[in-house]
Amino acid sequence: MELRPIGVIRSPYKTMEQAPFQGCESEQTCAIEVFEEYAEGLKDIEGFSHVIVLYWFHKSVGYSPLVRTPWDSTPHGVFATRSPRRPNAIGLSVVGLMGREGNVLKVRELDAIDGTPVLDMKPYVPRVDGRGEAQIGWLQDRPGLGGVGRVL
Repeated sequence: MELRPIGVIRSPYKTMEQAPFQGCESEQTCAIEVFEEYAEGLKDIEGFSHVIVLYWFHKSVGYSPLVRTPWDSTPHGVFATRSPRRPNAIGLSVVGLMGREGNVLKVRELDAIDGTPVLDMKPYVPRVDGRGEAQIGWLQDRPGLGGVGRVL
C-alpha cells in the first residue's frame, strides 16, 4: 500500500496539546493547502458546505489497543475511540468549507496541528454520509455528547 499526501493543513495549533479534542469544539479558521499537482481536483468544491478530510497523525507515536479518552477514565478499544494512537494513524474530520482561494481551502471545525499531511478529501453529502439513527455506544451518557446532537 502506498499513500501520498495531496496537501498540508495550516492551523494555529502547533502541538497536539494545543489542538481541541474534536474539531467541532473549535471555531478557528484553518487552511488546507492542496499541492499544485492536485489543485485541479478542487474544481466545483465551492458548492459544498462541508468536506470530509482524511489526514495522517504525523506526530502520533506508537499505538495502543486500549486508550483513555478525554470523556472517560476507563480504557476503551482504540477502534471504539477517535484516538490518534492507532495502528494506522489516520485522522478524519468533517469540516465546514468557508471558501477557496486557488489551491487553498479555508475551513473551520478542524482539530489537526499545523503541518499535518492531508491524504484525501471528499464532499460531505448528508443523504450519503449522515445517519440520524446512529448509536454512539459508551459515549451516550457523556455530557454534551449523548442524546440528540452531534455524533462523534
